[in-house]
Amino acid sequence: MKRIQVVAGVIFRDGKALTHSDNNHILIARRADHLHQGGLWEFPGGKVERSETHHQSLVRELLEELNITVISASPMMQIRHDYTDKNITLDIWKVTKYEGNPEGLEGQEIRWVPMAELPNYDFPAANQPILKELLGTQ
Repeated sequence: MKRIQVVAGVIFRDGKALTHSDNNHILIARRADHLHQGGLWEFPGGKVERSETHHQSLVRELLEELNITVISASPMMQIRHDYTDKNITLDIWKVTKYEGNPEGLEGQEIRWVPMAELPNYDFPAANQPILKELLGTQ
């Protein structure tokens, strides 16, 4: 099975990356029901195109999906996850500065969620290491 390369942004509203506090909100999006892992929440992003770097892909995806322009982003982690129907590699970025007001341009619901409340949302299995990193749990 072919491995799919995906980028995702952990977007911090207050710019304080990886500072665990109730005031630190993270932007999450709900996957459309008809998509793989539909109905679950995720960190926005998408597939890397052949001619792009991962950073370029992140910038493009967040502009296309959320209408925001990334100003400051740094690598956070990389995750390899194998579902029964597809294999993915997630390249996760911390986005601490951007321009624009996020909106779900593809019809997806988006929410600013206090970091401490992330466990109250259902995420795909591949996202569990991101949640553990953000919440400081193992």
